[in-house]
Parts: sequence; structure tokens; C-alpha cells
Amino acid sequence: MTPRILLAVARRVLTQLRRDRRTAAMLLVLPCALMTLLWWMFQDIPGSLFDRFGPALLALFPFIVMFLVTSVTTLRERSSGTLERLLAMPMGKLDFLGGYAVAFGVVAAVQAALAVALSVGLLGLEVEGPVLLLGVVAVADAVLGTALGLFVSAFARTEFQAVQFMPLFVIPQILLCGLFVPRSSLPDFLHAVSNLLPLSYATDAMQTLVSTPATGDVWRDLGIVVAFAVASLGLGAATLRRRTP
Repeated sequence: MTPRILLAVARRVLTQLRRDRRTAAMLLVLPCALMTLLWWMFQDIPGSLFDRFGPALLALFPFIVMFLVTSVTTLRERSSGTLERLLAMPMGKLDFLGGYAVAFGVVAAVQAALAVALSVGLLGLEVEGPVLLLGVVAVADAVLGTALGLFVSAFARTEFQAVQFMPLFVIPQILLCGLFVPRSSLPDFLHAVSNLLPLSYATDAMQTLVSTPATGDVWRDLGIVVAFAVASLGLGAATLRRRTP
């Protein structure tokens, strides 16, 4: 991996995103809009339901959006022949994937800052732990979605097929991450499966930050999420193909 080439790829991706206003709006505005909708839904219901569901969804929304955008964008690069031309240059697969990860990581930082600022500042999400760390976890979740999107794009031939991977890679994680049922209350087998899913640790980190000022468990969960993201990038580099068959 060459830092100069990696940064050149990242600049190219950011330039493309700046020109594609609809995708940029989806990346930056959609998570904020969904958090606002969630707050509005629970506004007239007694109890602190927004404080209960908000942290988990603050982890879920960036993950889902980044997964969809990255998987489709990478597949488009390959099917259009752009990836073939790029890899014909002195560029490795890790340079390509790393550049994408850095570019979408920058977008994720902006996305997380907007979503966290809205949720805590305007919508009244109560956070016991450091708000900055809440943003760091949200960025890690988005980068994880980016890494998984880069990985699964290698197995799709069309953009529709890339979207079809969402029920396989995303929905089971949503069901088992602790959003609907606390993970400790899951049947033993499902609890064991949830321990193997990265989104479980992202959700745990968010919920811990909301409920307690202690950050030890949060850093552990954050490290696990980052490890999953790095592993996904490595698998993506190993499976990335120049062309779509």
C-alpha cells in the first residue's frame, strides 16, 4: 500500500461525491432525517423511548447507508471498466480499497458529526458519556458499513445483486444487535451468533455511552468494530476482481 496512491484515490472519490449531489445528500442528510423522524414518532408517547432506541439507530443508520452506497459504487467502477484501467496503473488492490475507505471515512465523520449534533443538541438525546466518543463510534460504524460494502461488491454482477446482499449481511445484524430484544435475553444459540456480528458491539457501545459515564467497555467494543472493518477490507482486497464476468 502506497500512501500517495491511496490519497489520490481518496481525492478522486471525494470529487465524484461532490459532483453527485443526490448521493451526497443521501449520505449526509438521510441519517439526520431518519433520526428526526424517530424522535417525532415517539414525541407524544409516555416514557423515554427515543433515549432507548435512539443510540442503537444512531449506530445503524450510518452503517446501512454506507453499506448500500459503497457496494453499488464499487460495482459500478468494476462494471464500467474503470477499476480495470486503475489497476493497470501502479496501484494495488489495497490502495484502491484503502482510498475508498479513507474517502468514505471523511464523509462518515461529517455524517456522524451532523447526526450526533442533531440528536444530542436539538432532539434531546441524553448521553451520560462523552459526546465526542459517541461521534467516534458513529464514524466507526459508518466505516464498517463501507468495508463490508467493498467486500460484498466483489460477489455481485449487477447493482441489483449488490443491493440483494443487504438481507444477508445487514438485516440479521439489525435483528440480533440488541435493538428489539436485549442480547442477554436472546436464546443461547442466537446470543452466540450475535457475539460474532460487528453491529452488536457498535450498538453496545452506543447504549453504554447513553447509560453510564464509564468508557472502558466502549473502547473495547470500538476496538472490535474497527477490527471487523480492517478484516473486511483485507477480505475485500483478496476477493476484488478487475472485471464483472
